[in-house]
Amino acid sequence: MPFNGHVVWITGASSGIGRALALECARRGADVALSARREEQLRAVAGEVRALGQKALVVPCDVTEEAQLEAAVKQVVDHFGRLDVAVANAGFGAIGTIEELDAETWRRQLDVNVVGLAQTARCALPELRKTDGRIVLIGSVASMVTLPNTGAYSASKAAVRSIGEALSMELKDEAVTCTTIHPGLVESDIARVDNTNTPDPDRRDPRNAALMWPTDKAARVMADAIEKRKREYVFTGHGKVMGFLCRHFPRVMHPVLANFSR
Repeated sequence: MPFNGHVVWITGASSGIGRALALECARRGADVALSARREEQLRAVAGEVRALGQKALVVPCDVTEEAQLEAAVKQVVDHFGRLDVAVANAGFGAIGTIEELDAETWRRQLDVNVVGLAQTARCALPELRKTDGRIVLIGSVASMVTLPNTGAYSASKAAVRSIGEALSMELKDEAVTCTTIHPGLVESDIARVDNTNTPDPDRRDPRNAALMWPTDKAARVMADAIEKRKREYVFTGHGKVMGFLCRHFPRVMHPVLANFSR
């Protein structure tokens, strides 16, 4: 049980990758603290964690509120006595062309996906130093593969990648490590949240269902990467291929992606 006796705190834990990773960590022996804005969904996930024989703590939290993040870390440590892994997973995707998206939408996108993620790491690090722990940042293959109408989201995930690289270098002389994970297409509710970061269950998911990984499979490879303290990890297979092609053959991929999106 690689995480036996460890405490894992996950933001954005009410659904999708966050929920699946919470359950996978519990299967590997961890007690789990769950944060998101939707408390009812968090309590349902907590019940699933407890059914696996591990302890769960519900800590409702909005990552755009710095004071709430600080209070969440304190609550986790007060309850469990330690923090071993902090997963900055909370995020959403604003959709629209650069011409369409107003400044408020841009600020909301970056406030959640970039500032909220960075402050999650900042608030957790003092406690992670006490346990030689791990900080985990959830990026996206979108940081390497940009499509029309996803400029704001891709920009936010490119920032996450830069934050992960900087943090890894800043921690080079410490036992604490940073792992930045870039998922490809994974089943989640991210496409069913509107540009105000409000759940919209009627919103159509435009992603290719045939390419999407189930969340439990994604959680397994993510947990493996966290366990091994990898600096950066990209999945799925199509995500790795597309990232490679866009990095090394941009003149070929640019018109292909532009036409594919239409």
